[in-house]
Amino acid sequence: MFLLVKWNMTPRPSRNGLARTLCAVLLLGALGNGTFAQEPAPQHAHVVTPLADLLQEAEKDNPQIEAARQGWQAAKQVSTQVSTLPDPQFTLQHLSVGSPRPFAGYTNSDFAYIGLGVTQDIPYPGKLKLRGEIAKREADVSQQQVESVRRAVLADVKASYFQLAYLSKTLAILESDGDLLKQVEQAADARYRSGMGTQQDVLQTQLQKTKLVREIAMHHLEVGKLEARLKQFVNRPQDSPDIEPADLTETPLLQSYDELLSSARAQNPELAASQKMIEKQSLQVHLARKDFYPDFNVQYMWQRTDPMQFRAYYMLSFGVRAPIYRSRKQKPELVQAQSEELRARSELEVQSQQVASELRAQYVVAQQTTELLKIHREGLAPQARSAFQSGLAAYQSNKQNFQAVLTSFLDVLHFDEEYWQNLGEYETAVARLEQLTGLSLHEEGAK
Repeated sequence: MFLLVKWNMTPRPSRNGLARTLCAVLLLGALGNGTFAQEPAPQHAHVVTPLADLLQEAEKDNPQIEAARQGWQAAKQVSTQVSTLPDPQFTLQHLSVGSPRPFAGYTNSDFAYIGLGVTQDIPYPGKLKLRGEIAKREADVSQQQVESVRRAVLADVKASYFQLAYLSKTLAILESDGDLLKQVEQAADARYRSGMGTQQDVLQTQLQKTKLVREIAMHHLEVGKLEARLKQFVNRPQDSPDIEPADLTETPLLQSYDELLSSARAQNPELAASQKMIEKQSLQVHLARKDFYPDFNVQYMWQRTDPMQFRAYYMLSFGVRAPIYRSRKQKPELVQAQSEELRARSELEVQSQQVASELRAQYVVAQQTTELLKIHREGLAPQARSAFQSGLAAYQSNKQNFQAVLTSFLDVLHFDEEYWQNLGEYETAVARLEQLTGLSLHEEGAK
């Protein structure tokens, strides 16, 4: 049997929500055949897959990470290309007089000759080096993008894994509360046999049973989506065995917000990429200024006429490509480069604010959820169980109606289920903090 409880990062609804509905259905099953507590859980029969194994598998096989890596490898090859002199141009010349045939020879005219030459374009000093440095910064940006994609994929793996672990834990919660179901079953059965039970209780349980059929189908849908998502992240075939998550455990968060923010500023790949982009655009400004200076061209030519009558000719030519259209080319190019640099600096500021905001939000979620978990453990859970036991005793003594007992019983299951949901949200927040800061908070917490 599976139980569906939808994963939702928003605050939970009132007690009349999903947990109450499902628990009422389970109460009907206990009243009908008393077999719920003994029903096996199919997912526990599978081998548990540790989260660390999935993370290693995703980092190795995820195609999105691999695509980013290959993009970085491609970007690293650009620097040497753009910082190298243009390819030289080799020239073969022949001049014949009185005959259209190529290489007609020197007998037709004293002016006939054959020549060999080479031409080399030479950019103004410093341009090639700047182009190479710009390409290196572009490769650095690609490298940071690899890290950004890697962290995002691993964070998504963790979030999906914690979500799946939460859904799997809902069944274990009901199994652990089987004794409470038995107590309710015995009390309701005794009241019904004595004639003190009402038909409304029976009709209500039948309605909840119908709802259970719908929720079970939705549960399979949600679990199937999560399984497909996880298999996509680790690049497994979709028809491969399902992934069985380990139980959720609370990871201590030992760092303060200031410590986390300092790590994010030093290690966040988005911030590092923005900084590299500023450096690139600054070099682009220098290159735009260099374009105000001319480029050069050198040509060397060897010519040979009749070797019996004349000596060979040697000719060296030097050309200059003058930037005479500065107002239409070089000046707009410089303004464009300066504007791009300013834009890159603004984007760094925006990125810094976004990282700080997201870090603060996730830190608050982790801190507040820690308090909620403590309240559940030390307050809500024991108080709900005490209220249930007291209400059940009153119900058995005919001092309380069935609806009140059902409400207190649903409170027990609701708070148990909510505890694990909060724990899943807490672990997801810690995973997002790891993504932003580059720290291994789960490993540090385990130590």
